[in-house]
Amino acid sequence: MSECFIELKSQQLIFYISRYLRGRMPHSELHLFVWDTLEEWAQLNTPLQQPFSHRERVFWHLIHQLEYWPELALRQDKALRRNIQDCICFLKGRGVVPAYCVGVRP
Repeated sequence: MSECFIELKSQQLIFYISRYLRGRMPHSELHLFVWDTLEEWAQLNTPLQQPFSHRERVFWHLIHQLEYWPELALRQDKALRRNIQDCICFLKGRGVVPAYCVGVRP
C-alpha cells in the first residue's frame, strides 16, 4: 500500500516542484500539497517495520526540504535547487540516488 502511495505522490511531487521552480506556482500551493500529502500518509497506517526503498527515501527527503527551507532559499539557492533537481531526476527514473538523501517517514 505504501509503495503505491509513494509512486503516486512522487509523480505529483515532481509536477508541483517543477512548476514551483519555474515560477508557475506560488509557494503557498506547494506548502498545501506537502501538508495534504502528510495528512493522507497518516491515514494509511503503514507498519513502521516495512523497509524503505530508495524511491521512498528520496521522496521523504524532498518533502522535508520543501518544508525546512524558506521560500527565498528554495527560489535563489543554486546548490539547493541543484540538489532538488537531482532528486526529481531520480524520481523520474533518470539518474542515481543522490548520496545526501536521508529521508525518513514522518
